[in-house]
Amino acid sequence: MRQRHTIDAWGTKLYFDCEGAGFDSVAAFGEITSFVGLVDDLFSTYKPDSVVSQLRDGRMQIGDAPADVIEVANLCAVARDLTDGAFDPWAVPGGFDPSGYVKGWAADKCADIAQEHGAQHVQINFAGDLALRGGFNDGGVIKPWSIGISNPDNTKEVVHVVEVFDGAIATSGDYERGAHIHDPHTGMIAIGARSASVIGPDAGLCDALATALMVAGKDGAKWFGLPELASYSAWVVNRNENTAWSVND
Repeated sequence: MRQRHTIDAWGTKLYFDCEGAGFDSVAAFGEITSFVGLVDDLFSTYKPDSVVSQLRDGRMQIGDAPADVIEVANLCAVARDLTDGAFDPWAVPGGFDPSGYVKGWAADKCADIAQEHGAQHVQINFAGDLALRGGFNDGGVIKPWSIGISNPDNTKEVVHVVEVFDGAIATSGDYERGAHIHDPHTGMIAIGARSASVIGPDAGLCDALATALMVAGKDGAKWFGLPELASYSAWVVNRNENTAWSVND
């Protein structure tokens, strides 16, 4: 049976769309809710006693942090290297802030939990970061999840559609939360793109790459020629032109 569910988390919504013949939705949603609460306690920059807040103000060193935080920090370092520093959680006001990786990382973990409880077809949407598993069951016909990307100037208008069976897509932009992404190299507001969407196997890395493309714009296209990113693609709306570009699409 198909189950849909919503959790309020981190000032936004976490949406679930899951289906499976033996799917235990009660157990899955219970475990996911607990996990999302744990992630908030670990990574929130708004909670003064979260692990990340303690790292930011020097009350804790990364080597003393829980395993999940160390894992995310290591993954952030990889993303920083792949993007030539356009994504750099250490080069932000106040110190280490992995928010640009964590939503995608958490979406993947939630999808894994749903599968562990019997879900065969999974869509997890964490504020625009989507983890997708097993395609969409359309009356017994399995089709890819069809994900629309909105026009930054009119979010009700879909300007591009991505189809994914298994993988992730993350979108960054300034049209919902305003100009909130900064260029790590200058400290100024990012001006590389109006919005950026990245599709690939890992939601956390998609999240980081989308953030980095907001900084680098077209200069970031070269990253997708790296062997590590051969299975990733991007669709980007330019900032000052009514145009878009894609790579590996």
